[in-house]
Amino acid sequence: GKVYKGHLNTGPLVAIKRAKQGSLQGALEFKTEIELLSRVHHKNVVNLVGFCYDQGEQMLIYEYVHNGSLRATLSGKSGIWLNWSRRLNIALDAARGLAYLHELVDPPIIHRDIKSDNILLDDQLNAKVADFGLSIPLSGGRDHVTTQVKGTMGYLDPEYYMTQILTEKSDVYSFGVVMLELVTGKLPIEQKMYIVREVKEALKETGNIYNLVDRTISANTVTGLKEFVGLAMRCVEDTGDKRPSMSEVVKEIESIIQASDFRAIADSTTTSTSFEGAGSDVHPYNSSSSSFGITGTTPFLR
Repeated sequence: GKVYKGHLNTGPLVAIKRAKQGSLQGALEFKTEIELLSRVHHKNVVNLVGFCYDQGEQMLIYEYVHNGSLRATLSGKSGIWLNWSRRLNIALDAARGLAYLHELVDPPIIHRDIKSDNILLDDQLNAKVADFGLSIPLSGGRDHVTTQVKGTMGYLDPEYYMTQILTEKSDVYSFGVVMLELVTGKLPIEQKMYIVREVKEALKETGNIYNLVDRTISANTVTGLKEFVGLAMRCVEDTGDKRPSMSEVVKEIESIIQASDFRAIADSTTTSTSFEGAGSDVHPYNSSSSSFGITGTTPFLR
């Protein structure tokens, strides 16, 4: 559906997400977001203000997050420049939001579509996790759910893709990709090049990724880069049992910021394709796979 900017009679600006009429998928996502967000309250998760269901119209009303998505900012579309310290703080904010969903909400929630388009920045550049249309609660004490594969290629956990088993570690993988976006400024997939593989190859060949760092960041300001990239690469391990939990990610990013003596600085000035299907036993990002043919907005699979 489409998203509109509006305001309530009481004054606050809001974002209004209008589901496409007659869309079964839109109706399912509408129901999911109401059920999940009505019990979620955290400063790093977008707030659902209300909803409308009337005469076939389905609308969700969220707090308005002034500076749009992280992806828009990294691409230069927002006109906001993010220095290294601000990028670290955005990563910490988003990690805290995800850790809350995984460990403090009952039942826990797997977001299932973590990406830079779904991390929003407010007027102080604080990050908020958004868009819960594909999210799934882990009810009944389960630690996983077997389900049809949905998400965004480039961010999609390869283990989930190959097994259809979704766990909280699937979100961890996606978050690791976002961390690499913060370092490089790149989309996860550009011109058939996959950011995770690029970084792995650079680390193997030279031991560092300074040549991949976003050129808008001054090279002498990226204190803690080695530790941050190391953490990101642990998040994008092929199997979930080798990845950290989101609470562990939070603690490590906090340590990186503290060691770098950074504080939040408020005045610092998608071609990935949605996927829905049965998955495959072939690794989705293996360069030898004939299915790794993604350019522009060409669908990966349907």
